[in-house]
Amino acid sequence: MKMIEWSDFEKIDMRVGTIIAASSFPEARKPAYQLIIDFGSMGIKKTSAQITVLYSTESLVGMQVIAVVNFPPKRIAGFTSDCLVLGIYNENNDVVLLKPERPVSNGHKIG
Repeated sequence: MKMIEWSDFEKIDMRVGTIIAASSFPEARKPAYQLIIDFGSMGIKKTSAQITVLYSTESLVGMQVIAVVNFPPKRIAGFTSDCLVLGIYNENNDVVLLKPERPVSNGHKIG
């Protein structure tokens, strides 16, 4: 694995947000959901996430997650993704979402 400098890490803006809506994304090449996430004073951002194995749309609403918010927008099957929700690949290669261990205000920076 290539080592990075501290200045490289500082370029990544990771924030906490609350999922306010989740819906199926049948147009995606791989099974995914469309998520709308509230990042507090940073506003509302959208993303698509391949998390259908371990999560239902109902279980996601109200969940706080960690996301990278300073990627440029990306078009995915006609949908614009504004951020990247972070997760861990488990032993089955399914994504387990990263989230705070207790509630915090939306938009707080991860560091």
